[in-house]
Parts: sequence; C-alpha cells; structure tokens
Amino acid sequence: MQLVIVTGMSGSGKSTIMKVMEDIGFYCIDNLPPELIPEFIEISKRSGITNIAISADIRTGGMFSEIYNVIHDLRHSSADQPKVIFTEASDEVLIKRYKETRRKHPLAEKANSLREAIRLERIQLEQLRTKADYYLETSHMSTSQLGTEIRNLFLENNSDSMLVKVMSFGYKYGVSTESDLVFDVRCLPNPYYVPELREHTGCESCIRDYVMQSEQSRILFSKLSDLLQYLLPLYVKEGKSQLVIAFGCTGGKHRSVTFAELIGDALLESGYRVHKLHRDITRDH
Repeated sequence: MQLVIVTGMSGSGKSTIMKVMEDIGFYCIDNLPPELIPEFIEISKRSGITNIAISADIRTGGMFSEIYNVIHDLRHSSADQPKVIFTEASDEVLIKRYKETRRKHPLAEKANSLREAIRLERIQLEQLRTKADYYLETSHMSTSQLGTEIRNLFLENNSDSMLVKVMSFGYKYGVSTESDLVFDVRCLPNPYYVPELREHTGCESCIRDYVMQSEQSRILFSKLSDLLQYLLPLYVKEGKSQLVIAFGCTGGKHRSVTFAELIGDALLESGYRVHKLHRDITRDH
C-alpha cells in the first residue's frame, strides 16, 4: 500500500494537492482525525484499496496532536510506511489567500487577528514539519506548478529512491525557503546587461553559452558537480526522500536557470530522479 499523509499550514495548498492525488489514482479522504488513520488503513486493505492520501490538519482541533504518535507508530511498527507531505507559505501569502476566498481560519476564535491565528498555527505545526518526507513552500507556486510537483513525486516513479528537485529563483523575489542546498550564482557574468540577450532565458543556448563562456562559470560548475556527486549518495544512504537544490541569481531568469538546467542534466545522466523547476522565470524583470 502507498500511504500519503498531507498536512501543513491552512491555506497553503493542501486541497489542491488532494485533488491532484485523486486525479492520479489515490483514494483521498480529507480532514480525518489522526487517531482514525490506522483503522482506515485496515478498512482500505480489506476493500482492496492500494493507494491512499489522507489530509490531516488543525481543523480536527485537540484531536490533531495525535498525529505525532500515529506517524511514529506507522513508521516503526507497520509495513505501510507513510510519506508525509508538509506544505506552507509566507504569512503575507496566506493572508492574501484568506482575504480572496473570505474563508475563516480554523484558529480564528483563539486569535485577535488573522495574522495571530497564522502565528499560533505555525507554533503548533513546528515539530511536524521536521517529520515530513516532502516539504513544499507554495508562496510562489501556481496551482499548475503545485500539481506538477505532486505528479512528479507520485505518478511517474513509485520507487523509494530519492527525488532531486533542482530549481532556480530570483533573490529579488525572496530566497527559496524549501531548499536543502542553496547556491548563489550572482557572482557570474550577467546576460541581463547585454540588450540582445535580456529577454532570453537560461533554457536557451544563447544564454547558456554566454554564462558558461567565462572561466569562473566553468570552474564553479565543475566544483559544484563534484560536490553533489559526493553528497547525493550520502543523502540516499540516510533514506532522504527528496533533496531540493536551488540556484539563485538576481532575477531568476538567466544565470540561475542556466546552472539549474546544466546541473539537473548532469544528475540525470548519473541516474538520479530529477525534476527541474524555474520559480521566477516568467516574472517581469
């Protein structure tokens, strides 16, 4: 049985994830009290259901604290090892989403403001985040991008091997907070200052050629490749499900995209499962 538990901050995309999980063949149940998860697993087995996605969050009130014991017991005493997805977004993004949907935050009655309710929820979920197999920061993700993330995690390959997500971002839009490894490539020659290259991206050969023609770019690429070839087997050995490697430049369109593409391709050639994402490539600069 493939068991996925979806949790995280209210308003951070859990409903979108559950819709995608259902589309790719999972039996989905929303807002299940954690203490009922083991019982539901047994019922599903008897019914012949093999793929289950369960959403559990603070909407269950005081019952939600049992999620820690449930995850622990499943991981240590069950053959059905759960994969836990934890989602979150910045305070500003969550506030904006709540204002747009006009929905009530689950902790609204315990707080004087929406921002305070979000703060209280973060405190309650702080330890749970550390137990997640997959951490998704959705502040800058569109619905379609989030859907792609989930499909890459669970649709194409059901093996337990580590998924390596290689992404680019622009520092002017904020550092990628979901990343395990962040590399700043703003030290490299910037195509933005070449008028005929400005509107192109690192997905195109003209930008890659410009960035990689410099000696410092080639040396940096070589050293980063060696570092990752050393590190990744260690992460796999430790049983890590997902590793997020991020490259940042000023606008997230040229240098960071170039390195994300080239490093991603190199890791693919080495046999790793790789998903490439360019967070800010379509933003106006």
